[in-house]
Amino acid sequence: MGRSDQGGSVMGSDRDGGDGAAIRAVDVRKVYGTKEAQVEALRGISIEIASGERVALLGKSGSGKSTLLNLLGGLDRPSSGGLRVGGRDLHQLSGRQMARFRSTTVGMIFQSFNLITSRSALENVELPMIFTGRSQRDRLAAAKVALEAVGLGARLNHRPDQLSGGESQRVAVARALVNRPRVVLADEPTGNLDSQTAHEVMTLILDHVREHAASLVLVTHDEDLAASCTDRVIRLVDGQITTEFT
Repeated sequence: MGRSDQGGSVMGSDRDGGDGAAIRAVDVRKVYGTKEAQVEALRGISIEIASGERVALLGKSGSGKSTLLNLLGGLDRPSSGGLRVGGRDLHQLSGRQMARFRSTTVGMIFQSFNLITSRSALENVELPMIFTGRSQRDRLAAAKVALEAVGLGARLNHRPDQLSGGESQRVAVARALVNRPRVVLADEPTGNLDSQTAHEVMTLILDHVREHAASLVLVTHDEDLAASCTDRVIRLVDGQITTEFT
């Protein structure tokens, strides 16, 4: 494995599914700003996560956890290093291919929900299916099933401002999981929720991971949550991995 001249990765042409790896990052670096004022958010991260494995990323604010999650989800690109997720070398994907990757291969859940306020719960959950080629009728039917599965069958046509925080996060979970992604990326998904709702939301996520043998990467500040919900914990400090433990 090596780096390309453009700062991306050269990770070979084989697909990662054969060895059981859902995620493989090799010496991933992310730098923001100009040469005069550079910020190194990630300083050579190398990790491998197996299919079906549940991993927590622990660290203080600014440690690089969310930056790494955004790279894994295709929301940003590394400055250098190799990054393969779900058998795809992300450096090689075009903008349109990356959009499809985000819709079908990964499901992302955020602390702030990131719902479109002008759309109903049903329409928010429908969005990731647009790149799948399914008809709108099929998309809406699948979105309805997904919302019913998270206990929101009676709130299909409510907009985010008509929902509680717990209900909004349930919509976000349904949206992230509606395409049965191979990799679930959760960035502080229970951070804005009370303890009971947080437990219910994590149960929904973990049930999906188990049922579909998906991988989970959970960003959290909560060491108890990390220990109880994941197989392995990776601690980041200043953009570097400092410890890994199970």
